[in-house]
Amino acid sequence: MYVCTCIYKEFSADGKLLRQLALAQNVSSPRHAVQLSNGQLIVCHGRHDDPVHRVCLLGPDSHVARSYGGTQGSGTQCVNVPAHLTADQNKFVFVADHNNYRVLLLSPALTYVREVVSRDRLKWKPLRLFLDAERRRLYVAVNVQVGEFTAGRVVVFNI
Repeated sequence: MYVCTCIYKEFSADGKLLRQLALAQNVSSPRHAVQLSNGQLIVCHGRHDDPVHRVCLLGPDSHVARSYGGTQGSGTQCVNVPAHLTADQNKFVFVADHNNYRVLLLSPALTYVREVVSRDRLKWKPLRLFLDAERRRLYVAVNVQVGEFTAGRVVVFNI
Protein backbone atom coordinates (compact mmCIF):
# COMPACT_ATOMS: atom_id res chain seq x y z
CA MET A 1 0.00 0.00 0.00
CA TYR A 2 1.33 3.43 -0.98
CA VAL A 3 1.15 6.09 1.76
CA CYS A 4 1.61 9.71 0.82
CA THR A 5 2.78 12.22 3.39
CA CYS A 6 1.55 15.68 2.56
CA ILE A 7 3.88 18.56 3.34
CA TYR A 8 2.72 22.09 4.19
CA LYS A 9 5.29 24.70 3.16
CA GLU A 10 5.22 28.36 4.14
CA PHE A 11 7.25 30.90 2.18
CA SER A 12 8.13 34.55 2.73
CA ALA A 13 7.05 37.20 0.22
CA ASP A 14 10.47 36.93 -1.45
CA GLY A 15 10.27 33.14 -1.78
CA LYS A 16 12.34 31.94 1.18
CA LEU A 17 11.14 28.80 2.91
CA LEU A 18 10.01 29.78 6.43
CA ARG A 19 8.76 26.40 7.68
CA GLN A 20 7.43 23.08 6.57
CA LEU A 21 5.23 20.58 8.34
CA ALA A 22 4.42 16.98 7.55
CA LEU A 23 0.64 16.72 7.87
CA ALA A 24 -0.94 13.85 9.76
CA GLN A 25 -1.67 10.82 7.58
CA ASN A 26 -5.41 11.21 8.18
CA VAL A 27 -5.31 14.57 6.38
CA SER A 28 -5.60 13.27 2.83
CA SER A 29 -5.75 15.43 -0.28
CA PRO A 30 -5.38 18.86 1.37
CA ARG A 31 -6.98 21.57 -0.76
CA HIS A 32 -6.34 24.81 1.14
CA ALA A 33 -4.81 26.05 4.40
CA VAL A 34 -5.27 29.28 6.34
CA GLN A 35 -2.93 30.50 9.05
CA LEU A 36 -4.75 32.20 11.91
CA SER A 37 -3.38 35.27 13.68
CA ASN A 38 -2.07 33.04 16.50
CA GLY A 39 -0.05 30.96 14.00
CA GLN A 40 -2.32 27.90 14.03
CA LEU A 41 -3.28 26.27 10.73
CA ILE A 42 -6.71 25.32 9.52
CA VAL A 43 -6.73 22.89 6.59
CA CYS A 44 -9.59 21.60 4.45
CA HIS A 45 -9.18 18.26 2.75
CA GLY A 46 -11.00 15.64 0.72
CA ARG A 47 -11.30 14.92 -3.00
CA HIS A 48 -14.34 13.51 -4.76
CA ASP A 49 -13.20 9.91 -4.19
CA ASP A 50 -11.78 10.31 -0.66
CA PRO A 51 -13.77 8.77 2.20
CA VAL A 52 -13.10 11.69 4.58
CA HIS A 53 -13.96 15.35 3.92
CA ARG A 54 -13.09 17.72 6.77
CA VAL A 55 -11.93 21.08 8.01
CA CYS A 56 -9.17 20.58 10.59
CA LEU A 57 -7.35 22.72 13.11
CA LEU A 58 -3.80 21.45 13.37
CA GLY A 59 -1.96 21.38 16.67
CA PRO A 60 1.71 22.36 17.08
CA ASP A 61 2.76 18.81 16.17
CA SER A 62 0.73 19.09 12.90
CA HIS A 63 -1.78 16.49 14.06
CA VAL A 64 -5.51 17.18 14.04
CA ALA A 65 -6.52 18.98 17.23
CA ARG A 66 -10.16 19.61 16.19
CA SER A 67 -12.19 18.94 13.09
CA TYR A 68 -15.54 19.44 11.40
CA GLY A 69 -16.94 16.92 8.94
CA GLY A 70 -16.06 13.30 8.36
CA THR A 71 -17.84 11.12 5.85
CA GLN A 72 -18.79 13.24 2.85
CA GLY A 73 -22.40 14.35 2.85
CA SER A 74 -24.77 17.29 2.73
CA GLY A 75 -26.11 17.66 6.29
CA THR A 76 -25.16 20.30 8.84
CA GLN A 77 -22.29 18.15 10.13
CA CYS A 78 -20.91 17.19 6.69
CA VAL A 79 -19.09 18.67 3.75
CA ASN A 80 -18.55 17.33 0.25
CA VAL A 81 -15.20 18.50 -1.17
CA PRO A 82 -14.37 21.48 1.07
CA ALA A 83 -12.47 23.49 -1.52
CA HIS A 84 -11.38 26.74 0.13
CA LEU A 85 -11.31 28.59 3.46
CA THR A 86 -11.13 32.07 4.86
CA ALA A 87 -11.28 33.24 8.48
CA ASP A 88 -12.29 36.51 10.10
CA GLN A 89 -10.46 38.36 12.89
CA ASN A 90 -12.45 36.39 15.50
CA LYS A 91 -11.32 33.04 14.00
CA PHE A 92 -14.73 32.16 12.56
CA VAL A 93 -14.14 30.06 9.44
CA PHE A 94 -15.97 30.30 6.11
CA VAL A 95 -15.87 27.09 4.05
CA ALA A 96 -16.55 26.72 0.32
CA ASP A 97 -18.44 23.41 0.28
CA HIS A 98 -17.88 22.67 -3.42
CA ASN A 99 -20.17 19.72 -4.19
CA ASN A 100 -22.96 20.99 -1.93
CA TYR A 101 -23.04 24.39 -3.71
CA ARG A 102 -22.90 26.33 -0.43
CA VAL A 103 -20.70 28.35 1.95
CA LEU A 104 -20.69 27.39 5.63
CA LEU A 105 -19.71 29.33 8.73
CA LEU A 106 -17.88 27.45 11.50
CA SER A 107 -17.10 28.71 14.99
CA PRO A 108 -13.49 29.01 16.23
CA ALA A 109 -14.05 25.56 17.79
CA LEU A 110 -14.97 24.27 14.29
CA THR A 111 -18.61 23.67 15.11
CA TYR A 112 -21.41 24.41 12.65
CA VAL A 113 -22.90 27.90 13.04
CA ARG A 114 -24.97 28.32 9.87
CA GLU A 115 -25.10 28.20 6.11
CA VAL A 116 -23.94 31.66 5.00
CA VAL A 117 -24.76 31.17 1.33
CA SER A 118 -27.25 28.50 0.30
CA ARG A 119 -27.43 26.39 -2.83
CA ASP A 120 -30.45 28.46 -3.96
CA ARG A 121 -28.50 31.72 -3.77
CA LEU A 122 -25.24 30.39 -5.19
CA LYS A 123 -26.43 28.15 -8.06
CA TRP A 124 -22.87 27.12 -9.05
CA LYS A 125 -20.04 25.31 -7.24
CA PRO A 126 -17.89 27.58 -5.00
CA LEU A 127 -14.15 27.30 -5.61
CA ARG A 128 -12.51 30.24 -3.83
CA LEU A 129 -13.41 32.68 -1.05
CA PHE A 130 -12.21 36.12 -0.06
CA LEU A 131 -13.48 37.97 3.01
CA ASP A 132 -13.34 41.76 3.07
CA ALA A 133 -14.00 42.21 6.80
CA GLU A 134 -13.86 46.00 6.64
CA ARG A 135 -16.65 46.22 4.06
CA ARG A 136 -18.37 43.09 5.45
CA ARG A 137 -18.41 41.38 2.06
CA LEU A 138 -17.72 37.79 1.10
CA TYR A 139 -16.49 37.23 -2.46
CA VAL A 140 -17.20 33.76 -3.80
CA ALA A 141 -15.65 32.53 -7.05
CA VAL A 142 -17.92 29.91 -8.59
CA ASN A 143 -17.54 27.55 -11.50
CA VAL A 144 -19.79 25.36 -13.64
CA GLN A 145 -19.10 22.86 -16.41
CA VAL A 146 -21.40 23.44 -19.39
CA GLY A 147 -20.79 20.74 -21.96
CA GLU A 148 -17.14 20.95 -22.93
CA PHE A 149 -16.80 24.52 -21.60
CA THR A 150 -16.25 25.88 -18.12
CA ALA A 151 -17.89 29.12 -17.03
CA GLY A 152 -17.14 31.14 -13.93
CA ARG A 153 -18.01 34.31 -12.07
CA VAL A 154 -17.50 36.06 -8.75
CA VAL A 155 -20.56 36.57 -6.56
CA VAL A 156 -20.51 39.13 -3.73
CA PHE A 157 -22.53 38.75 -0.54
CA ASN A 158 -23.01 41.19 2.35
CA ILE A 159 -22.37 39.45 5.64
